[in-house]
Amino acid sequence: MARDLIFAGNWKMNKTIKEALELVNGLKRELVDIEEAKIVVAPPSTALSCVGDTIVDSNIDLSAQNIHSEVSGAYTGEISVLMAKDAGCKYTIIGHSERRKYFKEDDALINKKIKLALENNLEVIFCVGESLEEREEGRMEEVVKTQLLGGLEGISKDDLARIVVAYEPVWAIGTGKNATPQEAQEVHALIREELVKKYDQEAADSTSILYGGSVKSDNIEDLMKKEDLDGVLVGGASLEIGDFSELVKKGLSAKQ
Repeated sequence: MARDLIFAGNWKMNKTIKEALELVNGLKRELVDIEEAKIVVAPPSTALSCVGDTIVDSNIDLSAQNIHSEVSGAYTGEISVLMAKDAGCKYTIIGHSERRKYFKEDDALINKKIKLALENNLEVIFCVGESLEEREEGRMEEVVKTQLLGGLEGISKDDLARIVVAYEPVWAIGTGKNATPQEAQEVHALIREELVKKYDQEAADSTSILYGGSVKSDNIEDLMKKEDLDGVLVGGASLEIGDFSELVKKGLSAKQ
């Protein structure tokens, strides 16, 4: 079963509004001919609306980097699912390792956010991944399974169709290190097998699983050649027009 190929750029806490518009306009120009894959950008919340307006009628979709677990209320500094929708978002990232680490988000909270996003017709890029310590202790499989199943608690097969899973080995994010293509493939295969067990083969086969962790244009081709890698969630390499455009084109070429 064919799965969506997805190249997503998480800009994190980078780019002023002016810089964000320069970047997305450059991506529109460089990637205008890409039809075989979905391209997603996740600017900071200050730039969501203007970037959303800029990519209307283009082949680029908009994602929030995070949403709060409540629809509205006294949560200073947060962004709600309705705000993300209003800004033009199609997706939101949930469970990113930096949210888990710095903001102490646990599986129960992440599950609540996923359900809230789906209830409000936002598709989800759901992140899982182990730390270096957990991998060295031989707990990678346990950690990934726990995060995956915790986040998907109470999620139906129909709802899974609106979720993209992203495997991010925490030890490879922003460190310059990255999982080897074979290491990435092994975890992606593990995730897909867990989806078979929880849902069925059809659901697992149709779920896109992305890799994130120091992805660059010089390693994208080897990663994308692996059977269970359906795209990437990119951080630093998504912040420059040339870097991200080259990465998307090389990754797509490797998959064809």
